[in-house]
Amino acid sequence: MDDVAAPQLLPSRVTALVTGATGYLGGRLVPQLLAAGHRVKVIARDERRLAEVPWRDDVEVVEGDLSEAEDTARALRPDGAGGDAAGDVDVLFYLVHSMGASGDFETTELDMARSVAREARRAGVRRIVYLGGLHPDGVELSPHMRSRTAVGDALLDSGVPTIVYQAGVVIGSGSASFEMIRHLTENLPVMPAPAWVRNRIEPIAVRDVLHYLVGAVRVPLDVSRRFDLGSREVLSYAGLMYGYMHEAGLPKRRIYSLPTPAPRLAGWWVTLVTPIPHGMAVPLVQSLQHDAVSREHDIDEHVPLPPDGLTPYREAVRLALGKMSRGDVETTWAGASSGVPADPLPSDPAWAGLTVYTDERERTARHVDPADAWRVVEGVGGANGWYSLPVAWAVRGLLDKLVGGVGGRRGRRHPERLVVGDAVDWWRVEALERGHLLRLRAEMRVPGDAWLEMVVEPAEGGGTSYRQRAIYFPRGLRGKAYWWAIWPFHALIFPAMARNLLAAAAASHDDAGQAQTA
Repeated sequence: MDDVAAPQLLPSRVTALVTGATGYLGGRLVPQLLAAGHRVKVIARDERRLAEVPWRDDVEVVEGDLSEAEDTARALRPDGAGGDAAGDVDVLFYLVHSMGASGDFETTELDMARSVAREARRAGVRRIVYLGGLHPDGVELSPHMRSRTAVGDALLDSGVPTIVYQAGVVIGSGSASFEMIRHLTENLPVMPAPAWVRNRIEPIAVRDVLHYLVGAVRVPLDVSRRFDLGSREVLSYAGLMYGYMHEAGLPKRRIYSLPTPAPRLAGWWVTLVTPIPHGMAVPLVQSLQHDAVSREHDIDEHVPLPPDGLTPYREAVRLALGKMSRGDVETTWAGASSGVPADPLPSDPAWAGLTVYTDERERTARHVDPADAWRVVEGVGGANGWYSLPVAWAVRGLLDKLVGGVGGRRGRRHPERLVVGDAVDWWRVEALERGHLLRLRAEMRVPGDAWLEMVVEPAEGGGTSYRQRAIYFPRGLRGKAYWWAIWPFHALIFPAMARNLLAAAAASHDDAGQAQTA
């Protein structure tokens, strides 16, 4: 019997170049590769866009444009060397796609893919990994889906072993596909929708997409082909919205399928009711004109399923909403001192994530000691009040009481000190860093979730820097209407609150000084 040669594998630790690191998937793939022990390089047109991502100091960043062959060659070689220097990148992750492009983007994207593929072959790259779109065979594809298919073909023809993954709707906070589901469902209690809401869709959680991307490193090098990816759970697009509705705790939505309008008209409809830019809404809608269901599961022969299995759709939605954690990329953050749910990465676009409204005020008082300012902050509410328009606060508490809320008469247990969990009028102490941060969560009856955050810090050059932030996550159109209805009152209350709170701190210091003198 002839000996069968063992499949050729890459080393357990490789050097990977990630393109599209400022995008949704690229920005989440990098930390997964690092966690797997790989060395990571990224190429970005403007490295300043990566300044705030948590993994910035753990990777090598090459500033360059993939449409320029010299920039690509520089990124593929050690320390950005050019010329005939031997390449040091083992695996190239090609994760760029111009969703919002205009003009002849198909030619531009294909030319760039071919250029990158040529440079990868010259540099000795041993594996290319690409993520395209899932679609049926034998149908007329939209321009953007056609472009993604052509890019996959170009990479497969490069002479470098290539894996082209094809996925449908990716479920995760910040994913354009998921954000369209989120905002359509949040904003429209009754949805007159195009006929594509009946199309069959196989979603996949972003955590599972990343599992397959990282797993591609260990696929034998004689494998070069397309693989379909999916959760193995097939729903209609309307079913995706109903599932989101349930997990987000929204009232029942009614979805009515109408005769399919032109995709561009449907794109305008999505633009009107969601914050997704029109240039992105149109290709998203165009990609929904056909079913998106995997035809094979051959990837199982090369990349094992995740240890806890593929993520069911509703669980993926819960992860995206920050309602549970499985120790992976679907986390929440809102800056160093907040903890209020927000977009997972600073590089995500402004339209990603839950709709959030904020009212932020910042004042510096040179003559106020931070300790005095903190005593006033920790003493808010109850008999001390809220340092602005007492009548307005009293009316708001009365209105809350009338609709079955807690109202504003609970006061507080102790006039000077707070602990986490204390009630303060219609607020609850959610976070407390004594001397620095107080965050209150609203328990009044509002169509959304609200917080009030107050931060005291020493000011540069002396005195106190005081920051005050009201944060509101609306639920549906009613929640958004509520915010704009009370916005005029916020414009009066919150500036006065910041000003008067510091004035009270200054007065308390003067009173203490006079008492010592007496």
